[in-house]
Amino acid sequence: MTRRRCPRPSQETERPAVEGRAKPFYTFVFPPPQRGGIPLSRSTVLIVDDEELYRNALERILTRVGHDVVTASNGMEALSLLASERVDLVLADVQMPGIDGLELVRQVRANDPDMPCIVITGHGGAEQSVEALGAGAFWYLEKPFEQSHLAVVRKLVDQAIEMGRLKSENRILHSQISHRYQFENIIGNSTALNRVLDVVSKVADSDSTVLITGESGTGKELVARALHYNSRRAERMFVTVNCGAIPENLLESELFGHVKGAFTNAVGHREGRFAAADNGTIFLDEIGDMSPNLQVKLLRVLQDKTFEPVGSSKSVTVNVRVIAATNQNLEEAIQDKRFREDLFYRLNVIPIEVPPLRERREDIPLLAEHFLEVAGQECGARVDSLSRDALRSLTEYTWPGNIRELENLIERLVILSSDGEIGLEDLPPSVRSPKSAPSQPTMPELPPEGISLKDVVDGFESRVITQALEKTQWNKNRAAKLLGVNRTTLVEKIKKKGLDADRP
Repeated sequence: MTRRRCPRPSQETERPAVEGRAKPFYTFVFPPPQRGGIPLSRSTVLIVDDEELYRNALERILTRVGHDVVTASNGMEALSLLASERVDLVLADVQMPGIDGLELVRQVRANDPDMPCIVITGHGGAEQSVEALGAGAFWYLEKPFEQSHLAVVRKLVDQAIEMGRLKSENRILHSQISHRYQFENIIGNSTALNRVLDVVSKVADSDSTVLITGESGTGKELVARALHYNSRRAERMFVTVNCGAIPENLLESELFGHVKGAFTNAVGHREGRFAAADNGTIFLDEIGDMSPNLQVKLLRVLQDKTFEPVGSSKSVTVNVRVIAATNQNLEEAIQDKRFREDLFYRLNVIPIEVPPLRERREDIPLLAEHFLEVAGQECGARVDSLSRDALRSLTEYTWPGNIRELENLIERLVILSSDGEIGLEDLPPSVRSPKSAPSQPTMPELPPEGISLKDVVDGFESRVITQALEKTQWNKNRAAKLLGVNRTTLVEKIKKKGLDADRP
């Protein structure tokens, strides 16, 4: 939205006098430059003026340029018309008996914040104009009129209508986005998920820092968005930063911005993500991948709400709620000297752990049906159900990629399937025949000459570690969780046994 300054008194330009005729002039204060110049479809303008002469003059002007026009002679009549008619713009005179133009603008804006209003002022226009803008008017015209300013009036009216439509569309879009992240739209009814949503509902409207943990693909960003769009900051920006996807030498500028000349190719000032999220929420995903140097700067933002753009000595103060997420075990990262302990405690004010899909298996049928419907609509496919056997296999599968893996699989099945049902035979072999729960390990037979216990234990340990790594696509954090050991312990064993050489 264009920021308007208080208008200065207009500079009137007199036209040469014509013999036997008063020298009429029309003073117009130009609005901000037009945004985009998008052609407008036919729209309806409500003209409110107790003077019939001016009502008719404006009606002729606007009808000539393609607008539909309805008129009212006073404020009460205008409010009655607004209650029954679809109107795109209100054009109202200030001086009217009863409800004057300024009060009409206030009431219209109170009922419909997106409705643009232009006021018509008389003498003493500068003071009235300032008051009109303060009441919520888009801009103002000054009497008396003259026909030669047809193009000016048209431009102002089109700009006001376009601005109103943009605001209305933006409000609708924001409503759709926030509705998408309402709690009831997070699919699932398991006990594990309900525990997460219970915490989210309690802390959403606070400003406390939240640390969301969980495996990749569990929906950590979805939880972060639910926190934002159910808070009092919902009308402001939700800014996301993937700390693991941006190179370390660029991440500082991305977060805090930079000034001209701060480094090579810094040809101008750039606002960072923290500044963009002022009065809103910033979501720092993969926070565990942030370098120690940036961790110190982030700690200052959390403590003092201030930061310095790269190359600047001036501090910038922001009011930002921070939500961070990671799939790493930060407590182990602290032990490995990869993450600052003081930053962890600053982030971990409200911890939320999102459970993996294998721990909420009762949600899998609901999620599968949801993704089936979404993929069918997006792909234009005619697949509307899963067979009982297919659904059973989906429920029994371990889903190492969690919800993201399930969503991608359903989309692939919808595209490749030719009939209205996905059957067991359509599933990939790994999903169709999930590995059964591990049985008790087979005990080696003890030969008469005996065996080396150390070699047997070492060989068994190597096989189990390799299985865990393969099962998690060589994600050491998740493999360590499967084995119930610290990540550092697992890394040491992998190096000692040379298992990295077997990595595909």
